[in-house]
Amino acid sequence: MNDKQTVLAVDDEPKILEMLRAYLEHGGYRVVCARDGAEAQRMLESEQISFVLLDLMLPDVPGELLCSRIRSGFYSGCRKNVPVIMITAKTDEQSIVRGLNMGADDYVTKPFSPRELTARISAILRRSAQAETAGTVSVSDIVIDCEKRTVHRSGEPLVLTGNEYRILVLLASRPGKIFTRDEIIGYVSSDDSACSDRSIDLHIKNLRKKLSDSPKKPKYIETVYGMGYRCILQTESAQ
Repeated sequence: MNDKQTVLAVDDEPKILEMLRAYLEHGGYRVVCARDGAEAQRMLESEQISFVLLDLMLPDVPGELLCSRIRSGFYSGCRKNVPVIMITAKTDEQSIVRGLNMGADDYVTKPFSPRELTARISAILRRSAQAETAGTVSVSDIVIDCEKRTVHRSGEPLVLTGNEYRILVLLASRPGKIFTRDEIIGYVSSDDSACSDRSIDLHIKNLRKKLSDSPKKPKYIETVYGMGYRCILQTESAQ
């Protein structure tokens, strides 16, 4: 039985796939590669994927669409909240923001360091495997089951990315406490290079949208200007 975690690398450049396979296999991962969106979709159906490295500029299916479908549970071979790092040659903020809005957890721009990327993958998977909190945390009509890693609002399930989930758990674990962006980065990332103030703000924005929370009249997450963010409602923990 193969107990290695499987990384799906999707890129239309064979040299990049060869490099990723070499570094990741050396790091102890099983690697499956796809050179286009169609091949990636077949693997997302047939393989049990633990992590996705996704090029945004594919020759057939846009990487943003693949990411969006992953988050909607479209594919049977991976969980909705499987970690996704997008790989892009685009360096403009609009393209990066669009990718994060589609549900990507992080991004790297070409050219990138395969050693740094491997470290990021290891850190994200390690955090995902850790039991962050035992039991259930409730915030008004939001219920976080930290053992099952699920979130419901008014009984309806919410699909969150890994970082959105971790940020929500962090804020809900200490109601009223102001968490600076640096503290949030330290919680969701193993090193500052894996996350930035800008990406934290984007994750908060997307999280609020999924919670139907208005930044002007917040019910759950309040921006404390010049300081950071906090959960503004009382939480209750259950065993």
